[in-house]
Amino acid sequence: MSDGSETTTRETRRNSRLRRLLNRLIHSKHMLWGLGLASFLESIIVPIPLEAILIPLMQARRSAMIALATAALLGCLVGASVGYAVGYFIFDAVGQQLVSLIANQQQYEQVARQMESQGFWFVLSVGVIPVPFQIAMLAAGATKYSFGLFLAASIIARGLRYYGLALLVWLAGNKAQALFERHKVSVTIGLTVVVAAAWGLSML
Repeated sequence: MSDGSETTTRETRRNSRLRRLLNRLIHSKHMLWGLGLASFLESIIVPIPLEAILIPLMQARRSAMIALATAALLGCLVGASVGYAVGYFIFDAVGQQLVSLIANQQQYEQVARQMESQGFWFVLSVGVIPVPFQIAMLAAGATKYSFGLFLAASIIARGLRYYGLALLVWLAGNKAQALFERHKVSVTIGLTVVVAAAWGLSML
């Protein structure tokens, strides 16, 4: 019983923090910078569910939906670049400690092998789904995978995510958040299947 109540308490506190952050961003003249920072932090290590911030922001500031999606994308790309740089330059010094925070050694080794064989498509497949992809950043840098291709895959993947949310808000308005929550699993599966199919065709 205590574990369940502790989980509920943590979720309540997290939701409360998100609501306070969202309210500040909606009424702030630094809204775009704040969203970019939140996206940067999410891409690095902080488990912020960015959709919970981005969709309500787009609903409240519909005239700025494209700017909001762009700010989220740029923040993510800065974070992805930092993660790549950490893997590239100082993985030997701090990489193992970072891996232990987000995955286990076996998972990292599997990701590293994927990066070496099909890096672009692997980053794209990880990036289209709403989960952190820090381990892919580290592995891309540590394996010296092409930074240009890594960044291109990140732009495509996260661009689909953020501009797709703008399209959802444009089409569904205030119902966007409920629709996203209801169908996010099926959409994630669909995007993963599409990327996997394109990945398979590229290998023919």
